[in-house]
Amino acid sequence: MKMRLILAVFALGLSACAPLSIYHRPGVSVPQMQMDRTECEVSALRDAPVATRIRQNPPIFEPPRQFCNARGDCVIRPGYWRQGAVYTEDVNLGLRSRLQNICMGKRGYQQVTLPRCSATVAAAAPRTPTRTLPALAPESCAIRYDDGSWQIVTPVPPQQ
Repeated sequence: MKMRLILAVFALGLSACAPLSIYHRPGVSVPQMQMDRTECEVSALRDAPVATRIRQNPPIFEPPRQFCNARGDCVIRPGYWRQGAVYTEDVNLGLRSRLQNICMGKRGYQQVTLPRCSATVAAAAPRTPTRTLPALAPESCAIRYDDGSWQIVTPVPPQQ
């Protein structure tokens, strides 16, 4: 339980450093984009429901090994087969993702990934989570906030 908590905190920390991947259509409000995404997720789930399959990795042969003590007495442990790990897989996951992307594309969205803003850009930007999706430029970046919101920033290049 304690290890899970540590891993969850670590994953949250990493997500703050990760790029921001969103569906984007300039001029659309963030709540509208989220509602459209949810509708497309539900539609994709209806068309490609979760189809869990139990799978197993192939067995692994552990070869014989020789163990010797300080006096030179040796023992050979014979080889043996280890059972492959059993895991579950949702065979419709890829199809569901494609259906969601098609649905969002029909609504005019494009999936984009924005890099994390540098510390300098983040410090200079007012802390205002994005409410309406702006037009993007090659230098656009994202700031993630602890509450799950985010801000898209397009730094203005310095005048020469």
